[in-house]
Amino acid sequence: MALSEVAAHLGVSRQRAAILVDRPDFPAPIDTLTVGRIWDAAEVRAYTERRSRRLADEEPT
Repeated sequence: MALSEVAAHLGVSRQRAAILVDRPDFPAPIDTLTVGRIWDAAEVRAYTERRSRRLADEEPT
């Protein structure tokens, strides 16, 4: 996934995605191409699942 695909998958703007991909808990890019950094789609999906679970656990009941 390139940054645009990461943004679409996360449901955020490209600007917000650019911030999120620099977080230490976000998967490392697998390569840098002429279009920019790219990430493994399975790793991004796994990150999204972990983050969703963590946010759900933090919600007050």
